[in-house]
Amino acid sequence: MSEQQTHAEQRHVVVVGAGMAGVQTAVALREQGFPGRITLIGAEPHQPYDRPPLSKAVLLGKAEGSAFEVDFEGLGVELRLGESVTGVRAREHEIDTAAGPVPYDVLVIASGAEPITLPGISDLPDVHLLRTLDDAGRLRAVLTDQRRIVVVGAGWIGAEFATAAREAGCAVTVVEAAERPLAGALPAEVTEPMAAWYAESGAELLTHARVAALEPGAVLLADGRRLVADAVVVGIGARPTTDWLEDTGIERGREGAITADDRLRTSLPDVYAVGDCASFPSGRYGERLLIHHWDNALQGPRTVAADIVGEAVRPYDPVPYFWSEQFGRFVQYVGHHRGADRLLWRGDPSGAAWTVCWLRDGVLVALLAVGRPRDLAQGRKLIEAGAALDPARAADPSVPLKAAAG
Repeated sequence: MSEQQTHAEQRHVVVVGAGMAGVQTAVALREQGFPGRITLIGAEPHQPYDRPPLSKAVLLGKAEGSAFEVDFEGLGVELRLGESVTGVRAREHEIDTAAGPVPYDVLVIASGAEPITLPGISDLPDVHLLRTLDDAGRLRAVLTDQRRIVVVGAGWIGAEFATAAREAGCAVTVVEAAERPLAGALPAEVTEPMAAWYAESGAELLTHARVAALEPGAVLLADGRRLVADAVVVGIGARPTTDWLEDTGIERGREGAITADDRLRTSLPDVYAVGDCASFPSGRYGERLLIHHWDNALQGPRTVAADIVGEAVRPYDPVPYFWSEQFGRFVQYVGHHRGADRLLWRGDPSGAAWTVCWLRDGVLVALLAVGRPRDLAQGRKLIEAGAALDPARAADPSVPLKAAAG
């Protein structure tokens, strides 16, 4: 056995975070031939699980859990669950945990994101977040009782929870401080038809409704209204879980996200960051992207693993993608529309299925599809190829999107 082989087998990769990004990093390392030791550390005591089903099947009692179908023992991955990580000491190549220090040769930070909260909610037993398996379990009991629910925030998670609550027969009011749902994610002309989905489902949507205070059994709005609530669900966004990296020397930027490079390396040697906790520079879009979605947590680990095993690595520059199931509709988004100079509609936004295309200098850069998965699949390939579109043909929903490419 060569000295190089022996060194590789002795290397120890420690992955902090047992969500999608952390699990996929461990899997990708083995798939790409990493022979050394892998330790996966998760703060929750549960077997590592997928999060999207929490707001759907798990929440509605259609599934008990969403554990990853990964044979960690067979892969030779050591699981350390229910263990919080409190810091990194780069000089010693060690992390600090509640159980003591853990040495590493390579560290991968996949600590994810945590919900943004409202002040004082920890003292109120009927105020909930939806991020973890335990959160979903508590909220499933709320839905079973068909209680009156106020949802704070009309973003993606707020809409998905409101959908589940209405399906369970609950009375639902959604309060949004902005003038429309998804105000921080999409332009007004795109979200305008989405506002009607709430009423169609039987949920009440209140916009320009800022929460002034929460009290037992009620939500107080800044305009003086008092909304009776048996339970309150707060869904006002998430931020990278990186406070534990204070004073470690790891550079962070917007919202506390770790500023990784185009191979997902951090500012410290032998330390990578992947998934919701890290931003990366996108050559495709000319800016740094911070993506809190499942597909980014799936793709990034392949780049990290390839770099660790020493393979030639292309810059990490994916076309962002995510989906949401809400109010009987399957909504999919691909690309990044900031910087686009033209918006095209395919279909009637008052109907059941329609698509929005964003162009920049005639090139497709982003697409939102409601009930049109074929548009999404074709649009994703066109964005990856940097394809220009014929606007007239692209705006005709009877023309396959790929046929509108120049």
